[in-house]
Amino acid sequence: MLDSITALWKRMTAAIGRWLGLVFVGIAWPFLAAHGWYRHRNWMIKLPVAAFVALLAVLYIYFIWQTQVWSGFNTAYPDVYKFSERKFSAGQELPATSGQQAAATAPKACQTSAVVDVAADLTDFNVNQNAWISSMLLYKLGFFGMSWDDTPFLDNKASFQRGVNSVVRRTSAELVDTIGRVRGTSGINSDLQKARGNLQFDESSWYFGLHPFGPKTPSPSYYRAAIANLRNFNADLGSCKTIFDGRADKLLQFVDHIAGDLGSTVNILADRSQNYSYGWFDTRADDRFWFAYGQLYASYGILSAAGADFQQVIAERNASVLWTDTLAMLRTALRIQPFIISNGSEDSSFMPSHLATMGFHVLRVRSNLVEIRTVLGGR
Repeated sequence: MLDSITALWKRMTAAIGRWLGLVFVGIAWPFLAAHGWYRHRNWMIKLPVAAFVALLAVLYIYFIWQTQVWSGFNTAYPDVYKFSERKFSAGQELPATSGQQAAATAPKACQTSAVVDVAADLTDFNVNQNAWISSMLLYKLGFFGMSWDDTPFLDNKASFQRGVNSVVRRTSAELVDTIGRVRGTSGINSDLQKARGNLQFDESSWYFGLHPFGPKTPSPSYYRAAIANLRNFNADLGSCKTIFDGRADKLLQFVDHIAGDLGSTVNILADRSQNYSYGWFDTRADDRFWFAYGQLYASYGILSAAGADFQQVIAERNASVLWTDTLAMLRTALRIQPFIISNGSEDSSFMPSHLATMGFHVLRVRSNLVEIRTVLGGR
């Protein structure tokens, strides 16, 4: 019995060794062939080729560095804003702090929007503090023609950034359609309208494209313009020149749409977890995980900010405890940061199911948001 097991093990290791050898030969052959060709060329050909290879090496070093270093990443970033110290809801006129005579002549000042601040800062985090990975040339070229999303390498940051951006896009749409106007028939704020349009721009646009063919404006340029648009709106709001309508029905709709987006993410995670449970060998599991993580990361900041902007409504509807619980759930979910994402079966004792775990936390947050929506809609 022992001899047969030993023989089977030897055959398996020999087969794996041959397979790895073939993979190595397949990868190395183009480079060996290119080296043989290069060695027999004259210097007029060698010099441009060497310069191109050197440039490509520098670009890849930069690309790898940008995908692996996450500047400004902080799961506790909402604490920096000190939202608990805000005493007025967004858009409310602030009382004068100086003497009565000076107060009479001082220009009016209103509370700025925390939601707008966080949306602008999250976009700044994506495109200024970090490189926007999805539109980088080497990311678009892929791994030997294969999309980086189909590999287990160098795509986690891109997925995370897209998850963050999806929440900021949703926020910008809500600001334009509901929160930044008194009613459906009132005028749309031009800065918010521009911000929404810029944030909706294609996430993978580079300086040149094939569909349509020709030069393009890269995605980060549009997102940087959106940052300026959002900050302009908040400056006008601080001067009481524009509107932030903090009614309960506006918050209800905002929460409802965020819950709907998270519900779609739960379905994506569940589908991948149930139908592609290949453990550590599922090359798309990391994309799904980090997109969901990016959504929760941005939702934590946006909902923390909304708690400050709509503090009066939340207190009047007795939703403070639910709101605080939701933020605590988001903080708990953001502690899950596995080094390697595994998509094993849920009852596996060897390969964990990180997608199922993330799906559980997203579902918890969504369930609380649905309950908040019910409370806000009560009479």
